Amino acid sequence: MKAVVQRVTRASVTVGEEQISAIGRGICVLLGISLEDTQKELEHMVRKILNLRVFEDESGKHWSKSVMDKQYEVLCVSQFTLQCVLKGNKPGVHLAMPTEQAEGFYNNFLEQLRKTYRPELIKDGKFGAYMQVHIQNDGPVTIELESPAPGAATSDPKQDVVQ
Repeated sequence: MKAVVQRVTRASVTVGEEQISAIGRGICVLLGISLEDTQKELEHMVRKILNLRVFEDESGKHWSKSVMDKQYEVLCVSQFTLQCVLKGNKPGVHLAMPTEQAEGFYNNFLEQLRKTYRPELIKDGKFGAYMQVHIQNDGPVTIELESPAPGAATSDPKQDVVQ
């Protein structure tokens, strides 16, 4: 699973002429689901996204607070092209999870975000639709995340600590 997370002052999704989602300050998450992704990768990505420290604290210290700490909004957009592999100059998307499976997986991802955070602060685009995504990047701050390969050790040693 791959995600591009952008800190935003605002973001919105339009389908046709209709705006279907909009957020103010927070993060916009472009999410690409691969053929091999499981519940484990989904849970890893939810945890990383919601705890990613890209905001400043009350004293102005950068990289101190997460979207949850600040009670900001999250806009998620499914983007299968994050799983592309270039063949020359043409993107090949054979590593992306097929639409029939991916829609349920993506909805499960949204459900996990809502369970972990505040459901009213999680917005999304329209799965499978041709969308216009308007992002006002703040900073600019853009972070690429990738879940560990299935069966691999987690990429964050702090996650491995048994307490």
